[in-house]
Amino acid sequence: MTTKMMCLPYAGAGAGVYRPWQQLSSPRLEATPIQLPGREEEFTSPFYTGIAEAAARTADRVREAAGTGPFVIFGHSFGAVLAYETAQHLLADGGPVPGHVIVSGSVSPRHRRHLTISDTDDDQAVIDLQNMTGQKIEALHHPELRALLLPAMRADVGLLSTYVPSTAEPLPLPLTAIRGDSDPMVPAREWLDWSSFTSGPFRSVEMTGGHMYLTEDWPLVWKTLEGLL
Repeated sequence: MTTKMMCLPYAGAGAGVYRPWQQLSSPRLEATPIQLPGREEEFTSPFYTGIAEAAARTADRVREAAGTGPFVIFGHSFGAVLAYETAQHLLADGGPVPGHVIVSGSVSPRHRRHLTISDTDDDQAVIDLQNMTGQKIEALHHPELRALLLPAMRADVGLLSTYVPSTAEPLPLPLTAIRGDSDPMVPAREWLDWSSFTSGPFRSVEMTGGHMYLTEDWPLVWKTLEGLL
């Protein structure tokens, strides 16, 4: 039976960023992007107002997408926090429960730093985001794309700025943490602390690259995930 990998997007992004993985899906593992409101085909829907709401509504979408089959959850950066909290919500709410949780490009929940970007100055917001990630975000230098992306970026960063873990109980599930080996946002010690957030098997994997390492080689990361699972 095919395992579905529920893919949660990073800050500002929509489910469409995982299109390359949909094209790489196999009978073993199928990429199943989960959309968030306020972007792409749900552009007019209101953003989530807190991580608890985001986790509950994302859990609903995961349930619908999973059906009765096996699934795992993957999230990158902002999506990593959402993946962890969605798994906690599913566990507390009677399931179904993912077979594995993969958190990518993120320090552990207790090491989240307070992040802010300008709410009033778009040019400054772009600078803030590039300083935050340590790399140029090409799409934000195109006015039309920037107008589409910045509202979602601000909403998602806002959720992270007030985030506290929903529970002190670790997930009783396998958890894998992945980072780019030159990611300035994810120091190795604070990343490895994800091991404290599971009572199941824990693995850590470093990939070549920075904060957005996965976008640099979608096929390689997909192959790595297939091997892990």
